[in-house]
This record gives sequence, structure tokens and C-alpha cells, in this order.
Amino acid sequence: MIVVFERDLRLVDHEALAAAAGCGPVFPVFILDAPLAASLGSAQKWWLHHSLSALNADLADQGGRLLLVSADDRADAIIDLAERTGLSHVAWTRRHGVRGRDDDARLSGKLEAAGLTASLHAGQLLHRPDGVRTGAGGFFKVYTPFWRAIIERIADAPPLPAPVSLRFAAAPDGESLESWALLPRTPDWAGGLAAEWTPGEAGAHERLSAFLDRALMGYGEDRNRPDLPSTSRLSPHIAFGEISPRQVVAAAMKRRTSRNGADLDVFLKEIVWREFAYHLLVNADDLANANFNRSFDAFPWAEDEARFKAWTRGLTGYPIVDAGMRELWTTGWMHNRVRMIVASFLCKHLLIDWRRGERWFWDTLVDADPASNAASWQWVAGSGADAAPYFRIFNPVLQGEKFDPEGTYVRRHVPELAGLPAQFIHKPWAAPSQIRQQAGLRLGANYPHPIIDHAEGRARALSAYQTLREAS
Repeated sequence: MIVVFERDLRLVDHEALAAAAGCGPVFPVFILDAPLAASLGSAQKWWLHHSLSALNADLADQGGRLLLVSADDRADAIIDLAERTGLSHVAWTRRHGVRGRDDDARLSGKLEAAGLTASLHAGQLLHRPDGVRTGAGGFFKVYTPFWRAIIERIADAPPLPAPVSLRFAAAPDGESLESWALLPRTPDWAGGLAAEWTPGEAGAHERLSAFLDRALMGYGEDRNRPDLPSTSRLSPHIAFGEISPRQVVAAAMKRRTSRNGADLDVFLKEIVWREFAYHLLVNADDLANANFNRSFDAFPWAEDEARFKAWTRGLTGYPIVDAGMRELWTTGWMHNRVRMIVASFLCKHLLIDWRRGERWFWDTLVDADPASNAASWQWVAGSGADAAPYFRIFNPVLQGEKFDPEGTYVRRHVPELAGLPAQFIHKPWAAPSQIRQQAGLRLGANYPHPIIDHAEGRARALSAYQTLREAS
């Protein structure tokens, strides 16, 4: 049986692979078709290269290999493989969202028309996103009732073990991973990613074990602290399917005690937020490009290329914002609290369309996810389902002082400010000139003045949102 991998790059809890293994020899393949290639951001390409390499090594340990094929059309590539191998059954993990659903239906139709048997399996989520419904039969637009509806069933299906032994069908020659040129060349900007991450199934399990051993206790409070190693950092592994949500939930629930129960529930809510994002994605036309709340189509976004560029480079003059944007550029990841801060700053202080921020995150995040990325940006902007209130405009100074009280996070990512004492590190313009001089800080020279005054940005945002409310 041909098993087509995509964002399920693992052997454990892989329903399609398990089904294939139960039927006879398997033929693992990864197809880089034109739509997938066009959708990948730069950081995702880096991760994909290393994740495919890790999966191939895991298959090699069992006597097989992963065939790599690039093609304009996935269905045509699979039909060609079936003809060359004599295999007639194709299995893969179900994709979600309007595009994923339509692509799966089209793929199944073309394969069946060619005389092949197609089977789709679960694996990306805890539950099918179109299978959770309100009492009235509609879809949930508010997270809390969605959480209540799904939490009772969260442990219904335990994860599957890896196949005890895999038999592999003879494979024709494929393409080399290097020929796909997924890694950056000139310049090679991925050094920070390589230092931070270990893509692959083994790396995912190491990350999960480390989190459960060291950071689960206290997670409910500490998860908001970017200066602490307090989050799971599992998101890129989950995004590429190197570990399934069922595996994460099962492992976490085994650790439940009377002391960590509240922390565990907060962690589970983060996993279920991703489920909610997919629930929205399958019920929205285009979550990454269209306002979920269509009244936002009239929002007066600003065109400000200079400020947008300053935001992307971490040169806004607000240390917590700049630290987050530089962490993103260096490591391909950003702490979740800081993601909210930098997104709020872009949409509300600068009045720049959330879609520009979403696209920047899509290109630079190793954990870019079609549902979570778009749903989270719309939540911050106020245009999404269960969105943040329009008047919630984060003060970047107060956010920094609250969640990075000693400035540890800022010092790590904005070295120009490392010499400032904690009382000024989140508002360097307020430091006396002598302290700035001692710290080697020259505002306007080696670190910028704020590109917008907080009070001005807040007032402008409130005015824009009020205009929208009056129009609706």
C-alpha cells in the first residue's frame, strides 16, 4: 500500500501507516506538489528538510526508505507510482480546512477514476473539526463552550503504537532531498534555528518529556513569562506532525496529580485552542485572508511601509516588541505572550492590516499553522471569532515590566539594551542620560526612539475602532 506523508512525519500514532502495515508491504512517499511548495514559508522549508531527513532515518532503521517525489499534481504523481509499483491502494492523513477538504476530495476522485482505492485517516487533530457542534447544530464561535464540549471526549481515543515491524514494497528511484533546495544558501540565516531545534519524531518526544519533567508544574502562571523556560515549545513538532495531539494529551494526562491539575488544564486548553482554530477554519471561507467578522472589511488600515519594516526588523523602539521580533528572526519561534504583544502593536498602535503580520509570521515561523496562525491574528485584531475586545490595546511598556520584570528576555535578544538597569530596560528613553551613557546606549543611533508614542497610538486605534462601530 502506498502511504503518502505530508504533515504527519512520524511512525507512532499514524493511522494511515498502521492501516497499511496491517495489509502488507508499505511504500512510504512524500510528494512536494506545486501547491505545497508554493505554500511553504522560508522557516518551514528549513524544518521540512530536517524533518524529512529524520523520518527517512527512522524508516531506514526498519529496512525501508522514504521516496521523495516533486510534481505539479499530486494525483498524477501517485497514479504514476501505482503503475510503476503495481500497488493499488493509497492511504494518507486527512487534511482540514476548505482547501484541504477540497484537495482530498479531488485526490480521492482522481485515484478512484484510475482504478485505485483511496483511504483517508485521522491524525492531525483530536477530533474532526466538523464533528463538534453546538446544541443547535451549528459551529462554535466562542472558545469556552467549545472547550467544554470537547474536554469530556479528549481522551476517547488513545494513540496508536508504531507498527511492530514494517515490510516495505520495492521502491523506484526518487529525488534527493538536497535537490529540493529547501535550506537557505546565500546567506545562510538558519544558524539560530539549528542551535534551537531538533526536527524529527525523536526531537518531538524529547521536547515533550523535558516540558513534563521541568515546566508543567507552575505552567498556569509561568507560561506568560518569556524570560523563563516555561512553555512546551512543541508547536513546530505538532505543526509538522512529528508528534500527534493525542500523544501529547495522553502523555500529559498520565502526569496529572492533585498538585498540578490546574496547570495541566491550562496546558490542555492550549492544545484545544489549536482544535478551535481548525474548527473555525473548516467553517470559514478563507481565514488567512478574509475577516471572519465582515464588518472589519471597512476598517481604515494604514499604509506605512517604514513602520512595517521597523516592526519586522525589531526596531520599533519598544524593547519587548523588538525582542520578540528578533527572537522570531533568529530562532523561527516567538513566545506566545510576546506574539500577542507584537501583533497588538502592529494592528493597533500602527494600524497595519493584520494580514500583513500573518504573512510575515507565515514566512518566519517554524510552527506556522494555517489555522492557528490566522485565527490568532484575527483574535488580536478584533476581526475574528471570540475576538479580543477592540479596546484591549496592550501597553508594551507595562507588558514588558509585568512579564519580563528583570529584563532578562530583552537583554537576550536586544543586546544594545543589556547594560540598562531593570527599571529602565522597558522604557530606555526614560533613563537619565548618565545611565544611558554608562550602558553604552545612544538613542537614535544604536537603538531607535519609539516609532510612535503609546498614548498617540492608543488614541488613534480607539478612534478607528469607534468609527467602525458607528458604521456598523
